[in-house]
Amino acid sequence: MTNGERQSLDDESLTAQVPSVLAPFNSSHSVVVGENTYHYLRARPSGEPKGSVLLLHGFPDLPYGWKYQVPLFTSLGYQVIVPEMLGYGQTSSPSELDAFSFEHMSDDLAALLDQIVPDEQVILGGHDWGAGLLWRFAIHYPQLFKGIFALTYPYFPPVTEYVDLADQIKDGKFPTFKYQLQLRDPSLDRHFQSEEEIRQFLIATHGGLTPDGKSGFSPEGIALENLPYLQPGALLNGTNLDFYVSEYQIKGVRGPLSWYRTAKINFEDELPIAQAGGHRFTMPTLFVQALKDAVLVPALSEGMEKYFDKLTRAEVDTDHWAMLEDPTAVNKVIQSWIETFE
Repeated sequence: MTNGERQSLDDESLTAQVPSVLAPFNSSHSVVVGENTYHYLRARPSGEPKGSVLLLHGFPDLPYGWKYQVPLFTSLGYQVIVPEMLGYGQTSSPSELDAFSFEHMSDDLAALLDQIVPDEQVILGGHDWGAGLLWRFAIHYPQLFKGIFALTYPYFPPVTEYVDLADQIKDGKFPTFKYQLQLRDPSLDRHFQSEEEIRQFLIATHGGLTPDGKSGFSPEGIALENLPYLQPGALLNGTNLDFYVSEYQIKGVRGPLSWYRTAKINFEDELPIAQAGGHRFTMPTLFVQALKDAVLVPALSEGMEKYFDKLTRAEVDTDHWAMLEDPTAVNKVIQSWIETFE
């Protein structure tokens, strides 16, 4: 058992719980890093691993959102480590907002890797907020990664002047980000406290619709008036939805929503990087654009190339949840990219 691990479950114990979401994983662990405890799942290949992959989930997801990619990596000979991110499920959810800064969470994840795979360069992948953190993690700890890949969330470089998101939206810079004004408001948390409210929250953010076709979530935000009438969509339903609800009941939604409330903190942390001229990524990098994403639209990634030595771009014909909507296309892109530097 690795130093700091609190628990370990064998494959049979894991898959006995909720087979469809847990089946790709072999074991479950909790480790203490700094002041926080991180819960993570691990999957191993049939033989000795030739390397490791660390996958970071986004909002409002869990490690099981990567369930279709995990078998790809193990088939290629990699072990896969997928933590519940800070604020989610069995991982700590600190009350201090500073703990959710990209810099602090990068420190946590670096310590996590040091416990699990010390002295090893890994492949880092992220989706949504997990990809947002990926870019900063790779800035703060570039020596840890042999390659990085991001799904849907493009790279936004550090800046030298802070402009509040509300003003940027008003000026037309991020017209699809209005929902973030709602999600960053702490008063939203009170709407999602009971088991049924959390269920509605998850249905809304995973494509649920009312019987007459109204959505629960759009670039405008969560449609609170539609929540009682939403029906689960194809992305999250049945026992998988029940499992997600149970995980979110552990800590609630404040932690996941805290990721939307750190813009000023992140700006202050990254100001020295911006003042020094920014950062250039030297490791092989893959960015996968979801062409139908209504929020992280293709225009947001324009001009990314100037920050990378080895950037590969790819597109998939999906909405935001690319790795769930078309795992075959996503896996093909990832495998082709990995084969260029293995």
